[in-house]
Parts: sequence; C-alpha cells; structure tokens
Amino acid sequence: MKTLGLALVTILGIAASAAEAQEWQNRTWPELKAETQARAERGAYPVFGIKPEDARDALAKIDSLDPDQWGAAWASIGDKYFDRAKQEETSDRSAAVADYLAAWRLYSLGRWPLANSPRKQENAQKATLAFEKYGQLVDPKIETITVPFEGKTINAFLERPKGIAKPPVVISIAGTDLFHDYTAVVTRSFLPAGIASITIDMPGTGDSPVDARPGAERVVSRLIDHLKTRPDLDGDRIVVRGESWGSYWAARVAYAEPTRIRGTVFQSGPVHGYFQRDWQQTAFKTKEFLFDYVASRLHMLGVNSVNEAFDLMPKLSLETEGLLDKPTAPMLVIGGYLDSQVPFADTMLMLTHGSPKSAWINPTGLTMGRSATIKDQWIFDRIIVPWVKDQVERPAAP
Repeated sequence: MKTLGLALVTILGIAASAAEAQEWQNRTWPELKAETQARAERGAYPVFGIKPEDARDALAKIDSLDPDQWGAAWASIGDKYFDRAKQEETSDRSAAVADYLAAWRLYSLGRWPLANSPRKQENAQKATLAFEKYGQLVDPKIETITVPFEGKTINAFLERPKGIAKPPVVISIAGTDLFHDYTAVVTRSFLPAGIASITIDMPGTGDSPVDARPGAERVVSRLIDHLKTRPDLDGDRIVVRGESWGSYWAARVAYAEPTRIRGTVFQSGPVHGYFQRDWQQTAFKTKEFLFDYVASRLHMLGVNSVNEAFDLMPKLSLETEGLLDKPTAPMLVIGGYLDSQVPFADTMLMLTHGSPKSAWINPTGLTMGRSATIKDQWIFDRIIVPWVKDQVERPAAP
C-alpha cells in the first residue's frame, strides 16, 4: 500500500505540473492527431518504427488531449503484438523478437513523453516488460547491469559484440523523453563494429539516481570506474555520447574526464543560449516536439512551474560555469541549423571553444540533425559509428 500511495502522489505531482503547462500547449487534438499520423507515415520522431495502420487504429480511439485516452489507445494495439509474441516464443523466435519490439514501441509511445496519468503509467510498466522479453530473445542479448552509487544504483543496459573477448565501450546517455531502452535499440549498430554499448538514463529522468543539476555527471565517472574493473570490457577505450539533452551531460563528462575517455559525441545538446529565459519562452512553444514539451521539461528539472524552470536554467550554462575552454578528448559535434529546440548558436559555441573538434552539420536539419530526408538512424549508422570506431582503434593520445 505504501508503494501504491507513493505512486499516486507521483502521478498527482506530475499531473499538477502538466496542468500548469497547458497554457503552452500548441496543438488541438485534431492537429495532434494529424501530426502524429503524418510522423508515423514517414517514421519521424517520436513515432519511430510504428506502422501507419497501427497509428491510425490507435488514434481512432482518441477524441481529446486526455492523457489516459492516449495511454489506453496505444496500449490496446501494443497488447495485440505482446500476446502474439508470447505464443511465438517457442515456435518462431525471430517473429517473437519483432513482435515484442513492436509492442514495446507502442507502449513507449503510450507513455510518451512522460507517465503523467494512471494509464500512461501502465504503459510504462508494459513497455519495461516487453523490452525485457525482447532483450532476452534478441541476439546478442541485452543485459541489465547495476552499479552501486551513493547508496543507490545505476541501472544500465549492456550489449556486447560476439567473438570479441574485451571490446571497447560506448556509454550512451539518453535524452529527456526517449529513455535508455530506446537508446539501447539504436546503439545495436555498434555491435557489428566490434564495440560494446552501455546505455543509461540522463539525470532527472527514468532510472537515473540523480537530479538534473551540475555535478550529476559523476554518475558516468562512477560507471567508468566500474568498467575499468571488468575483464570482459576494455575500460581504457571508452567513448561517451549523448542525445539532445543527454549530450549536455556527455559534454560535462568530457570536461570531467579528459584523460579517461577516448572521445565524446555531442548531438544537439544545450550549451548556454538555450538556458536563457528569452530562448526558453520561445522554445516552450516549439512544434518540433510532438506535445507536452513543457510538462516533460518541468518533470526532468524537478520543478513545479515554468517560472521555476526559467530561474533554474541559467545555472546550468556550460559557459557560465567556465567549462567551455577546458580540455577534452576528441569530440564530434552534430547539429541541425534549423533546430527549434536548441539554438544553433549553442552548437557553434561548442565548436569554437576548447579542444579541436570534428563536426557534422545538416543545413536543413532540425534537432539531432534530422530532416525530412535524413533520419536519426542514418546519422547514427553513417556518421556516429564510423567516428567512434576511429577513436577506439587509434592509439591513445599522449
């Protein structure tokens, strides 16, 4: 009963923040329905990998912005895949893998961008179970590891390439609304390159043991300590990468650990201008984010109002902290010139300070560098994986 009570308090707290953010909501239900279907048709964020016909069926069950309606509709489609996958486990392993993955995607969208209602929380639980099933059946498996940390634990997913006794490792920090399970699926592209993948939630989200405050990068430092003790992973060849807000934390790791990592991937992360009130007042209205941008940000920051967020943000600036000119291991900077979530000036600020860097910039790209013709997975496979492979294969810098 105590656990249930805490869960209800959490839901009520999240709901209060979401209600406070409703004035920033920039889509009516008909607009959101049309945009969600359009993104499903082209496989766009955050409706990745969901069949257009499944999206159409789910959206037909919804007639308002009510979060419980959203959660129930996507779960009803996800349940069909999950139930079928259970039947396939003993007869058709590959089909079960595909159906568990499909169920996880549907449940994940059903809780997106945060579990701020009972039905959305149910989706979060179902997504966890579907992902566990998927991770057990896929080859190589997705392992769960836990690392002690300040009286708590760091929960991470580990994927190891076959046939390599001691592979190098990439630590990936997920973003604010696509958690480390999503990142674990994307980072399977490292495995054919002979690189192991570890994914964690960024501070303030998911399973992270710390709040989103300066100094939270110590979680990754602790994870590096752990990797250096493992005989099955090469703790001397580590690259850290982040996605969107996760890149902010990857950058902080780069400044904190310039000699213990081989490189950092910084992809559309906030630096300085993003944290200022004038940018936030515009960004909070972005239509690049599907919906509930503000509720998601308030939850991640652990604050209850937009004004609290505006007051806190400037304290997170890398420039204000004097970090930008500190040395780092090699860094790859990725961005989109038309990013409406993080000012492109922040990308340029990162590029023009500190140690030499590499860059990949999409002139027509939005956040993460994605555009109508260039998808997230293409950027990951064609830009990130080769760069990371180069860093872990070349001799360590003096």
